[in-house]
Amino acid sequence: MAKHSVAMAKKRWPIMLAAFLSVSTVTVLLMRSNNSDSCNTNHFTVAQDNQIRSPVQLTNAASSPLIFMKSKLVLMVSHELSLSGGPLLLMELAFLLRGVGSDVVWISNQKPSEHDRVVYSLESKMLDRGVQVLSAKGENAIDTALKADMVILNTAVAGKWLDAILKEKVAHVLPKVLWWIHEMRGHYFKVEYVKHLPFVAGAMIDSHTTAEYWKNRTRERLGIEMPETYVVHLGNSKELMEVAEDSVAKRVLREHVRESLGVRNDDLLFAIINSVSRGKGQDLFLRSFYESLQLIQEKKLQLPFLHAVIVGSDMNAQTKFEMELRKFVVEKKIQNRVHFVNKTLAVAPYLAAIDVLVQNSQARGECFGRITIEAMAFRLPVLGTAAGGTMEIVVNGTTGLLHPVGKEGVTPLAKNIVKLASHVEKRLTMGKKGYERVKERFLEHHMSQRIALVLKEVLQKAKQ
Repeated sequence: MAKHSVAMAKKRWPIMLAAFLSVSTVTVLLMRSNNSDSCNTNHFTVAQDNQIRSPVQLTNAASSPLIFMKSKLVLMVSHELSLSGGPLLLMELAFLLRGVGSDVVWISNQKPSEHDRVVYSLESKMLDRGVQVLSAKGENAIDTALKADMVILNTAVAGKWLDAILKEKVAHVLPKVLWWIHEMRGHYFKVEYVKHLPFVAGAMIDSHTTAEYWKNRTRERLGIEMPETYVVHLGNSKELMEVAEDSVAKRVLREHVRESLGVRNDDLLFAIINSVSRGKGQDLFLRSFYESLQLIQEKKLQLPFLHAVIVGSDMNAQTKFEMELRKFVVEKKIQNRVHFVNKTLAVAPYLAAIDVLVQNSQARGECFGRITIEAMAFRLPVLGTAAGGTMEIVVNGTTGLLHPVGKEGVTPLAKNIVKLASHVEKRLTMGKKGYERVKERFLEHHMSQRIALVLKEVLQKAKQ
């Protein structure tokens, strides 16, 4: 009977793959991104977890915590429409609001001058779900902003739209603006982007670390104060969780991906799933991986064959950084162990195929890092940098292991790779604990409840 189920699942492989291309899963698409309490959160209004631990998933609009948004007009302004984290998160919120009967209008402040297949595809997806798409300029955009019950600006850069389009009418709109910020890079702190921040109803940020950073940076660098700031951790989509909890589907996906990579079932795969860029740390990961192989050889450990998988490659672009990565692999003669996979919408197959996720984002780390909670949903331990939102997701020593950012983290990460490769039980236990943490804190209905608390307060402020 089990063999029959697997055979049927293999026949359904194309259908299953299509199912994975949900907006929620796409958020970790790569075009773009010990439980630490190191951030002082007293300055923030936190949509915390005391009300959100119920394991019961929402099944219809009436039971959604967002039901109070029914018939509300919500204008969403994104700096762009692309397969990057910010726009896709906003799209996901748009669909959640449409699901409870909100009228949602979308504006992209920047659009390609020529026809763009990605933009066309995403706009079509929104139109199919009942989201209206307007031009960023013109009277329609202004009228909608004035009539809207709420305006959600997405990312710091979207702030340019306020003055450029609304002009003297900005003051009428600011009291009902919720500014959703995801950025951690210093070049986003420009007055022309965020000068209106102190006057909006609130800012919503994905992690305490990022919120603290924005509070300090805006005050010290720009001399402005943040508005009331709400920290809202993200959650996994229902679609991804269905795959993560389907053992037959995962088995089929694992076999398919491993076959395509040319690796055996008992080999160990350590993977980064992120856009290939210096900030995501693929170069340091490869150095750690090579060092781990040397440690295994020096200690004469008898371990399964180790592989490094880098999902997020783009050889069409032929960036200098990616060429450096490939050159390193050749120089160290580890071509048979390192696999570059083109960027893809479907991360679920790779999460089903690998054994450990490496989240190696550098500098200030990820604002949140949704791929981390997606990996934990697949019962994978996480080797992450001790920076940014990763510290709020990974419980060091329990659901994964943390290492320093920068060159200082190369050897610790190498040792952690060897540690997890050497201890099967530790790997499995960490994966199980990570899954339990996801079920407790990081599901779609958890995120909906957290966001609902914020939207209610913003609506009340807008009325005042």
